[in-house]
Amino acid sequence: MALKTVEIPENIDIVAVLGQYDNRIRFLRKRFPVSIEVSDNRITVIGNDDAVVSTVENIISQVVAAARKGYFMDWAEFEALVEFCSEGETKAEGSSNGKTVLVGKIRPKTPGQAEYIEAMKNYDVIFAIGPAGTGKTYLAVAMALEYLKSGIVQRIVLTRPAVEAGEKLGFLPGDLVEKVDPYLRPIYDAIFDMMPAEKFYNYRQKGIIEIAPLAFMRGRTLNNCFIILDEAQNATHQQMKMFLTRIGFNSKAVITGDVTQLDIDRSQSGLIECEKILKGIKGIKFVYLTDMDVVRHPVVKDIIRAYEEYERKKYGKNNT
Repeated sequence: MALKTVEIPENIDIVAVLGQYDNRIRFLRKRFPVSIEVSDNRITVIGNDDAVVSTVENIISQVVAAARKGYFMDWAEFEALVEFCSEGETKAEGSSNGKTVLVGKIRPKTPGQAEYIEAMKNYDVIFAIGPAGTGKTYLAVAMALEYLKSGIVQRIVLTRPAVEAGEKLGFLPGDLVEKVDPYLRPIYDAIFDMMPAEKFYNYRQKGIIEIAPLAFMRGRTLNNCFIILDEAQNATHQQMKMFLTRIGFNSKAVITGDVTQLDIDRSQSGLIECEKILKGIKGIKFVYLTDMDVVRHPVVKDIIRAYEEYERKKYGKNNT
């Protein structure tokens, strides 16, 4: 029988740790085979598997650490933290469950990825177009963190369109930020894989890292920033133009997308349109990744090829 205890400082609102109606604790009880007891300002985790108990204790400890600095973790961040820690690869500083992965140690695994990284170093606006699993978002986040660490930029801004935000959004609980958080989950996943959670919460609270839906970019000028627009194939003509004209001095913008995974009508995709409008402009680079750059399970390459062949037959060569 293993037992771990987490103390909650008296100056911390316990709701910031347990969640509304203890929803975080209830989630952990369902997610892991452990018993969690809350008494006064103490949380006790009990279970038969020492590794599992340590994982749950580590999750709660990181939530407490964030709350200690005045940061209230939202549900998407909490869920991403749980999933990340459950893999047994927690990168939190001082944690015994894993090692901190330095961004500088991330290396390209294919020639296409190497070209992508070189493009991000040498151009101000980079379009990375390719199928799922090619590292478009992951490498962009890694490069952004490297630029921030080196002092080349002062802030990181990560955004993506919330395609299904229309009628369905109104039925979701919470304010606007909470409603669009599920659409930003892939960005959270990439950050948690490279940065200790506590450091991320600290950066986000200070505004050094901003994660927001694309609609929040309107009317702004982003100076000294590394800006990433993810899932850009779902941005419309108006949204893409709005985003690209937000770029300020000493800023770099990376736009990633997969034109084979459209959630809007193809004729409305601002990313597809950009290829026709912006090619040849100095300072802008288009990088095309293929199934040869996929670094997920080997079967993913075969899936992508099968879909490409199917779409060529269904829609014709010019529309794939």
